[in-house]
Amino acid sequence: MPAITQLMSRNPVSVSPDDTLAVVKEIFDQVKFHHLLVVDNKQLMGVISDRDLFKALSPNLGTAAETTKDLATLKKRVHQVMHRQPISLSVGADVMDAVRLFNREGVSCIPVVDSFNRPLGILSWRDIMQALEKKQPRPE
Repeated sequence: MPAITQLMSRNPVSVSPDDTLAVVKEIFDQVKFHHLLVVDNKQLMGVISDRDLFKALSPNLGTAAETTKDLATLKKRVHQVMHRQPISLSVGADVMDAVRLFNREGVSCIPVVDSFNRPLGILSWRDIMQALEKKQPRPE
């Protein structure tokens, strides 16, 4: 099995703990991935997913029923919604280390960090599945 550094997405998109959910929403509206790393002083502080965002925002946003209270949910800060102290892997970890964490912890992404807890990449279970599919010969 390859090292996780061969499978992870490098240079992950990150936000600050003090960014608003409006910033997070704008990012998720423009990309196809589902997790953002929360970074402060170059160190990993947390993870925020699109699901976390959807739970925190009013369902009335963008509808005829939208009120100023609904709009205020966009002003919440990332630190109010993020998952703190996320599970992470070091660059030396292998795919089986990641699989064990995915199975044990029930997470859908794992940040990859250096020895100073600075994020270098992010690994999703989908990255592993795609690597497995590439290794499998196609039936004729």
